[in-house]
Amino acid sequence: MNPASSSSTSNPPTGLSRAFGCTILGSGSKGNASVIHGPEGNLLLDAGFSAKELMCRLERVHVDPCSLRAILITHDHSDHTSACRIVSDRLGIPAYFMPETFCELSKCANKVPAHKILITPGSPLDLCGIHVEPFSISHDTPAIAFTFTVHTHKIGFATDLGFVSNLAKAKLSGCELLVLETNYDPVKLRASARPITLKRRIAGKQGHLGNPDAMEALAELLSPNTRNLVFAHLSQECNDPGLVAELAESRLAELQRQDVSFRIASQFEPLETFWLE
Repeated sequence: MNPASSSSTSNPPTGLSRAFGCTILGSGSKGNASVIHGPEGNLLLDAGFSAKELMCRLERVHVDPCSLRAILITHDHSDHTSACRIVSDRLGIPAYFMPETFCELSKCANKVPAHKILITPGSPLDLCGIHVEPFSISHDTPAIAFTFTVHTHKIGFATDLGFVSNLAKAKLSGCELLVLETNYDPVKLRASARPITLKRRIAGKQGHLGNPDAMEALAELLSPNTRNLVFAHLSQECNDPGLVAELAESRLAELQRQDVSFRIASQFEPLETFWLE
């Protein structure tokens, strides 16, 4: 696998006390959470593990929970929201999500944190010295993806999308670090024991991004300054990290982009931190 040029710790490299970066704490159908490191504090992107597990993973990567300034939620599914209320209330930090997400979370007791801020796709905000842009993606519930920019450095984060729309291509252009979903392999999905209705939902335009579509999209998503690529939200049942790695190596060679290093996010272990210098 292409080695990624990133640090193995969540502490900024020497001389980068106000660094910008990303630590993926875990990604998959059983839980998703990442830390976006900013010049003025850290943001938690999704909170899809139990609060206990989330705190354990933060400790494992040496991120002080008190350094978190806000939680950003992409959509209402539990693998992105499980610990949102507890972490938000415990740390006294706001949770940002769309009105539609708020409505869905409100249907269940103890899902909505005390301090909530509603955001709208297409309306940027500035948090922790980071310019944050939420934009709409196609999923079976209202969902957003994000870009994060500090000066000339940009991170794009897009999972849980049925296809890469023209809007997503435009928003994700110019990313130095791109996190992109590769949820399923079509052959493995068809062969799985899942109900046919679920298979159709996953493979549909409002489902998840499969390996072939993700690899095809790289031709338009990779920009001249893209240096790191993470494939995320892999299905344990319907995908395989080794297969994704083979496809990525082949596709990057085809695109003559061997300068781009990639990693595959795990459900069970945090990825090493990517620092953008």
